[in-house]
Amino acid sequence: MSAKRFEMLSTLSRSIVMPTGLALALSISLYAGGMRQASATESTPGGARASTAGLERIIDRYCITCHNEELKTGSLRLDNVDLARVAENGELWEKVIHKLRTKEMPPLDRPQPSKGARKALLTHLVTTLDDAAKTSPNPGRPAVHRLNRTEYTNAIRDLLGLEIDGALFLSADGSDFGFDNIADSLNLTPMMMERYMFAASKISRLAIGDINARPTNHRYAAPNYQLQMDRMGEEFSFGSRGGLSVRHHFPLDGEYIVKVDIESPSPEASRDRNQRSTADEELFVRIDGEQKEKFNIGLPQDHIFRWGEKNSLKVKQYSADEEEELADFLADYRRRRTFDARFFVKAGMHTVTVEFLKRTLAYEGVRPEHFPVFYSFHALSQEEPSVTEFQIAGPYNVTGPGDENPSRKKIFTNYPKGSEDETKVAEEILSKLARRAYRRPVTGGDMETLLGFFEQGRNEGGFEKGIQFALERILVDPEFLFRVEAQPAGVAEGDAFELSDLELASRLAFFLWSTLPDEELLGVAERGELRNPGVLEGQVRRMLADARSESLVDNFAAQWLYLRNVDVVTPDTKIFPEFDGELRIAMRRETELFFASQLREDRGVPELLSANYTFLNERLAEHYGIPGISGSHFRRVEMDDKNRGGLIGQASIWTVTSYATRTSPVKRGKWVLENLLGSPPPPPPGNIPPLPEASKETEGLTMRQRFEQHRADPICASCHIKMDPLGFALENFDAIGKWRTHNAFGLPLDTLGEMPDGTILDGPSGLREALLGMKDEFTRTAVQKLLVYALGRGVEYYDQPAIRRIMKESESDGYRWSSIILGIVKSTPFQMRRAS
Repeated sequence: MSAKRFEMLSTLSRSIVMPTGLALALSISLYAGGMRQASATESTPGGARASTAGLERIIDRYCITCHNEELKTGSLRLDNVDLARVAENGELWEKVIHKLRTKEMPPLDRPQPSKGARKALLTHLVTTLDDAAKTSPNPGRPAVHRLNRTEYTNAIRDLLGLEIDGALFLSADGSDFGFDNIADSLNLTPMMMERYMFAASKISRLAIGDINARPTNHRYAAPNYQLQMDRMGEEFSFGSRGGLSVRHHFPLDGEYIVKVDIESPSPEASRDRNQRSTADEELFVRIDGEQKEKFNIGLPQDHIFRWGEKNSLKVKQYSADEEEELADFLADYRRRRTFDARFFVKAGMHTVTVEFLKRTLAYEGVRPEHFPVFYSFHALSQEEPSVTEFQIAGPYNVTGPGDENPSRKKIFTNYPKGSEDETKVAEEILSKLARRAYRRPVTGGDMETLLGFFEQGRNEGGFEKGIQFALERILVDPEFLFRVEAQPAGVAEGDAFELSDLELASRLAFFLWSTLPDEELLGVAERGELRNPGVLEGQVRRMLADARSESLVDNFAAQWLYLRNVDVVTPDTKIFPEFDGELRIAMRRETELFFASQLREDRGVPELLSANYTFLNERLAEHYGIPGISGSHFRRVEMDDKNRGGLIGQASIWTVTSYATRTSPVKRGKWVLENLLGSPPPPPPGNIPPLPEASKETEGLTMRQRFEQHRADPICASCHIKMDPLGFALENFDAIGKWRTHNAFGLPLDTLGEMPDGTILDGPSGLREALLGMKDEFTRTAVQKLLVYALGRGVEYYDQPAIRRIMKESESDGYRWSSIILGIVKSTPFQMRRAS
């Protein structure tokens, strides 16, 4: 990078950081200001609602006994508020609505209002607040939204046709409200800006294809805790076993070397092979399914060993010298060995797969179902060689930048015939790229800046170098890195205003796709047609049918349901030796496929709980004790067992809500309250000790008895009384989601529990039925989670009228996902913004 260009980009980076900091400070002050609703007085028409006086008597009798000036229970007073002026205290009354609707208040040990009285009070509060929201909408004001790592990665893919690993360029994003796309958490530091500048330089060179680039080396390691005894996934060949498959970008047309490291099994791991040779092991290297190289590996035919009576290696009919030679050979054989394959590859993104041919010879004797897995040695746990890693080095003997490279096709939609055409063609190319990157039509100022970078690059290295310099500039432009929603002139402070069609298109694309608007959506917005109800609904349905809507699974569901945590949990393999890499992958894949099918088939949200099917492969079916499922391929399976139906029966969720050595009724109960019912318990006091681990002192106690000792303090009991019955109902699932009827000490499990409202829970199926009885609350929680994800900010009290409207309008359609998503897209918080 030249000194002049570095100075230009550095100046730009400083100009980005300052407005972002100001925007963050402004957002904080506006948030504080937004907590004070504008004053309004609403009338109470006679006959339309219960009289204010009658409702005040309900509050006096059932609420003010605790929530008064003297007691202030829960830091809440209701003796100084006026039911005739509800909208002035929207935040307070929304809390009251939630407590009344969920029957958390009044407490069950206190007098309860009649069903009619509760409904009358709720109707008055809800109707009054909803009416006020119609006349004086408050859509909130999210902070300036920086693209998070996932959005940046997807934007590069769609803008340049280049698949990158975002983790190589950008650090992980902060998370708030359960999601990593919350604007307030996506701050920008000088160090992060340097990472964006580095990424822009690297990505622009990869996209153009720098023929002067030096060979590089990329290492891909096989996951730990993963056996390689069967086909590893859909990207592997039928009839294959083990191996590793990755998507890799080959920057230029040329030769590349794939170096494959394998580990071979120790004799101890081969005890079931009885006289079987490994000389016929075959290792394949494939590019996009095409075989590029084959290696024959294994012991020669005359080196055959067996498992002896005393679990030691016995070699038959060898002299002492021969035995020593064989021992040396076997010691060397057990060490890692490397196989090199060199071949020509065209530039672009390709799937590189290394795999073994699966042998069909039947095993003699009994083959163990699973072996303990160790971090250090993949092969200790299985009977055949395994791939530990491979490296891709190159390019060598470069023949060109690769005109068939998808990224070059995206960029060079035209090419100059001579030097006199270069500026004109560059303007055409850069205007198209900038329009997509900035999500709006480009201006004369935009082009002046980009052509300045183009001219500098052309002077240094010709036309393509000029395009690369200008592309690098695009990738660090605030208009690309940030989603900025401008305030129209003349809008008064605190008023709500509609987003422009282009801003709405960006919100829509990043909500449903986590990426840039495509050409069709951008064109509709540019023509000012997006707000047309029929056009907007058509675009939403088109986008949901597009493969990019899979981001609702990969990003929204993966964070809402904690699926990302499946990749990092570490169950103790001494206690759970059956937990391995295949099971980890299968757990997460089951829930992803299940959620994706719900979206694709446009099911009702409550069916996440009530569904009688799931997706299994042989490894997971075996874990669940379901016979008749073979192979690594996932398929839809109808479930007769009500304990395994819907989300409640899926091992992924109960594994990430357990400890390494045991289950956690508290973590599981908290997860249900927070993620399924939208009623998270308050944080525990700081001086509460954790539950002691199992020991000889607790050997005769069940988990329930241990928790009863732990929550003897009344302060603890107030929260545990809600969490624990939910968690104990799930005790049949152990810490890796496997069904059990006894605990680790052989004591029968007691899964019976009673909720504060008297609801009896008996096991997972009982919990499932109880949650289905609260399907409205579950759906409301799903709507709130999805709205947080769509807006990139937390849900506030002033969003509740919009949530109620979405619920009401989608109820007649069975709360289908399309109805809820359309309701969010059409809602005030999504389509509008509050002025500063």
